[in-house]
Amino acid sequence: MPDVGEGLTEAEILKWYVKPGDTVTDGQVVCEVETAKAAVELPIPFDGVVHEIRFPEGETVDVGTAIISVDTTPGAPDEAPAAAAAPAAAVPAEAAPAAPAEPAKRQAVLVGYGVSEASTVRRARRTPGAVPAQPAAQPVDRPKGRPAAELNGHGANGAAGLAAPAGDRPLAKPPVRKLAKDLGIDLSSVVPSGRDGTITREDVHAALAPAPSEPAAAVAAAPAAAAVSPAVVVEPGAREVRTPIKGVRKATAQAMVASAFTAPHVTEFVTFDITRTMKLVQELKLDPAFEGRKVSPLLLVAKALLVAIRRNPEVNATWDEAGQEIVRKDYVNLGIAAATPRGLIVPNIKDAGAKTLPELATALGELVATAREGKTSPAQMQGGTVTITNVGVFGVDTGTPILNPGESAILAFGAVKDMPWVHKGKVKVRKVTTLALSFDHRVVDGELGSKVLADVAALLEQPKRLLTWA
Repeated sequence: MPDVGEGLTEAEILKWYVKPGDTVTDGQVVCEVETAKAAVELPIPFDGVVHEIRFPEGETVDVGTAIISVDTTPGAPDEAPAAAAAPAAAVPAEAAPAAPAEPAKRQAVLVGYGVSEASTVRRARRTPGAVPAQPAAQPVDRPKGRPAAELNGHGANGAAGLAAPAGDRPLAKPPVRKLAKDLGIDLSSVVPSGRDGTITREDVHAALAPAPSEPAAAVAAAPAAAAVSPAVVVEPGAREVRTPIKGVRKATAQAMVASAFTAPHVTEFVTFDITRTMKLVQELKLDPAFEGRKVSPLLLVAKALLVAIRRNPEVNATWDEAGQEIVRKDYVNLGIAAATPRGLIVPNIKDAGAKTLPELATALGELVATAREGKTSPAQMQGGTVTITNVGVFGVDTGTPILNPGESAILAFGAVKDMPWVHKGKVKVRKVTTLALSFDHRVVDGELGSKVLADVAALLEQPKRLLTWA
């Protein structure tokens, strides 16, 4: 599992496109994985035949773990029959070093892959009380049928599954080590159940439980890689449903908690007549300049916010806790909150403030379409400076949105409804909506926040101001 972006530590396997026995070529997409930020397709950097799919769909795998093995020399004869016939107790096949010469060299095709020039072999599982087998005096070639390549995202010194000297500290990922430390568990006393003798979170939790009987302990020590946790856990007769939170939803939850309890939020509201803007939307749909482009009220809300930021540039800033500084941005990467089947994501339009209205319409349409398909890349969700969330599509009048981490303002666009409104001295039915602006009070004071919100409302109430104010 490669690090597909920004130092992420794990990813969930969404779908396999190949199965054991399939022929694969260098660069072929073999699976789709979901990280905390996006769904990503992974290519294989080898030519050969799929030997083993190591994790099923739905499994969350740590970065650096081999998830698929490929036999790069299918059908090749056994190169060392004498050595292969040696007693297993003396020379475990999986602990044997790779042959010094590899028939075919591998080339990495995805950032994060660092393939070694030698064949990758797996670590023999260690069980408590077992005596490590001694290495053979002579190198042993790869046994017949052993896959010559494993996709794991590390180089020769960091590949998952390389043999290590006996007496190493217990194998566990950093999050598992932290969990054990928090619970006061000595990892050396924990029975590993993960692949290649790795200690998992479940192993740490199991160490807290009362000691099981010998038959139960034997079962606990067996490999558990084949077991798959169901996406939704439902106990027979239960009236509660438990759904594991991972991927985008997990990242969103963590980010929102950090934002809510770090930045002092202030939210202001304004309700106004948006009738003229709604009429302008219909006119733009017929304009040749917008042919093939999606025109919606959100487009003009986005444009109004960009003009308001140009008039009040101090709102487009962030708080630097380490340097105790306010960092103002001279560019606007406009984030658009998008609800997807995998959870809420906030991709952003780069340099949105420099785009014309037709260009902004194109960028907004592409952003939404990509998000709905689940193809938003991590890069598209990084570097945002201000965000819009359109809660009106759900029929909601307004809300108090939480800031996207690293930003200082977020605008909520509520539902547009027919309501009685005083227009030119008479009560008439007009299109009315409510905007809510949440901002970081360390960066944006009440006066600045009020000016920005009032400007957006004024622009949408009289859209001709988009020309005169811009």
